[in-house]
Amino acid sequence: MSNLFPTYARWEVEPERAEGSYLYGKDGKKYLDFTSGIGVCNLGHRPAAVEEAVQAQLKKFWHVSNLFPVGIQETAAEKLAKAAGLDLVFFANSGAEANEAAIKLARKATGRKKIITFFQSFHGRTYATMSATGQDKIKTGYGPMLETFTYVPFNDLKGLEAEMSNEVAAVMLEVIQGEGGLHPADSDFLKGVENLCKKHGALFVIDEVQTGNGRTGKPFAFQHYGLNPDIVSTAKGLGSGFPIGAIIGKESLKEFFGPGSHGTTFGGNPLAVSAAIATMDIIFNEEFLANVNQKADFLKSCLKENLQSLSIVNEIRGLGLMIGIEINQSAAPILADLRAAGFIALSAGEQVIRLLPPLTVTEDELQQAVEIIANILKEKVKTA
Repeated sequence: MSNLFPTYARWEVEPERAEGSYLYGKDGKKYLDFTSGIGVCNLGHRPAAVEEAVQAQLKKFWHVSNLFPVGIQETAAEKLAKAAGLDLVFFANSGAEANEAAIKLARKATGRKKIITFFQSFHGRTYATMSATGQDKIKTGYGPMLETFTYVPFNDLKGLEAEMSNEVAAVMLEVIQGEGGLHPADSDFLKGVENLCKKHGALFVIDEVQTGNGRTGKPFAFQHYGLNPDIVSTAKGLGSGFPIGAIIGKESLKEFFGPGSHGTTFGGNPLAVSAAIATMDIIFNEEFLANVNQKADFLKSCLKENLQSLSIVNEIRGLGLMIGIEINQSAAPILADLRAAGFIALSAGEQVIRLLPPLTVTEDELQQAVEIIANILKEKVKTA
């Protein structure tokens, strides 16, 4: 009997160790891992530079609290703000905590309560972020949500315009809806959202928990579209597996997050921050990101060449190394078959195979992944 609450439908693979693009199971098998810890291990498993940075910090101090000035927090904040083109950073422990901070800051800074998000969005599992999430299945059994959230269809500017008013504190969105099925936003829609926020004095909040830190070939996905958000949340890939999240905001918001307005015991932990600095030093490099974009083009080309003609495949979509393969049946059995073949991927919704390879993946590994996926899907077509 397990003493863990059964909150996860765990897979049959138990990890023994992991390195680079591979996970090694206690079953003795080697798995090509295109989950990256759900978009966390963007530099692959156990990147040497991050491991060295954390070991160095381990020999100094692990935790002192945020009552003390911690120099490496300043270093990390400067790197993060520069990469996002914004000014100020608050460190948390996760994406949900980052989005909580964004929600609190938006309401306090505007003096308004209403926040608009989108159907099929996902922003976290705390009460505020669960309320912000536009998926009923996340909320089932938990009673009333916070009343100040309104949902409109994604990529529907007219639907948003109908809900906008001078009572709206913020519009919050993902540039690519990850958990909701790998749905990218349209460029015109994103610019329209930004303009509506300016018109009504609402803050434009972008959730980059999954899409940030190089995942789409830019430091942050909003930078593909020339957007100017007020607040950006991030987490996942920021610390290469160490728990860290953050919001990045404009200088004009500084007065609303003063002493006592928000806080965290563990946020900005020195070990996590040292991991984040080492991660950012690699990922926020133009040459590294150019390489990510080359790999992304190669992966999309291979997927289309090998999968697009299969009757089981509806669509291949995504941005950078965040790809969804929508199929015409449940993804869960196919993901199990992929694991049996030595390849690990995720779902995104019921019928989407989600690929989040490490940004350090090689072209050989990408080709190997496509071959395994193609073989499994071809078998499904034969037996249909």
